[in-house]
Amino acid sequence: MERLSVPALFSAGGSIASGILFEYDYPWLIVPDIGRIVEKLSYSLSPEEYDEISSGVYAHKTAKISPSAKIDGPAIICEGAEIRHCAYIRGKALIGRGAVVGNSTEIKNSLLFDNVKAPHFNYVGDSVLGYGSHLGASAVTSNLKADKSEIVIKYCGGIKTGLKKLGAIIGDGCEIGCGCILNPGTVIGKNSTVYPNVTVRGVLPPDSICKNGVDVVYKRPL
Repeated sequence: MERLSVPALFSAGGSIASGILFEYDYPWLIVPDIGRIVEKLSYSLSPEEYDEISSGVYAHKTAKISPSAKIDGPAIICEGAEIRHCAYIRGKALIGRGAVVGNSTEIKNSLLFDNVKAPHFNYVGDSVLGYGSHLGASAVTSNLKADKSEIVIKYCGGIKTGLKKLGAIIGDGCEIGCGCILNPGTVIGKNSTVYPNVTVRGVLPPDSICKNGVDVVYKRPL
C-alpha cells in the first residue's frame, strides 16, 4: 500500500493545499472532501492577492480567465492559472498555480496540483492530478461504473473505496496521451506515460509506460 500513499504520488509543496492533503493516508480519501478543502482554503486567501469573482469562486489577480468560461463555486483559481475559452468548472475544484484548463474542458470535484495541463476537450471528474501532469487532447477520467457499483482500486486483491464516483489519481509528472480513457479508480504512479488511445484500469507504478490498453495491476517499465 505504500506505493499508493499520498507522499508516494505527490510532492509536498506542489499545491496550496499540500498542508491539508498530506494529512490523508491515501489520495482517494481526499476526493469526497475536495469541496470542504476548497472552502477551508478560501478563508485563508489574501484579499490583496485573490478576488471573489462570483459566489464562492476565488481567482488570483494574475489568473487569466476567458469571458466564455463558466465557473461554479466553491472553486479556487490559483496564481498564474489559465482558464480558456468555453471551459466549464462545475464547482468543488482547486486549479493550481500555473495550471491550464483549456477549450471545452470540464472539471468537476477535482484537485489539480500546480502546473497541471488539461488543455483540450478533457473531462476531469472526482480526480486528483499531480504536479506537472498533462492530459493530451480528449483524454478523460471516467468516474462512474456502468452498473454504478462501488469503485475498487485493483491492487493487492482489491481495495474498497466506499465511493460510487471516483475518477483517476494521477501522480506528479505524468503524461497521458491523446484520446486515453482512465477507468474509475485508476492510479498512475509518478513520471509515468500512457500512450495515446489507451484504456487503462488498475494501478500503473511510477516511471512506467503503458502501451497496450490492458488491465494494469503491476507493470514493469518498458
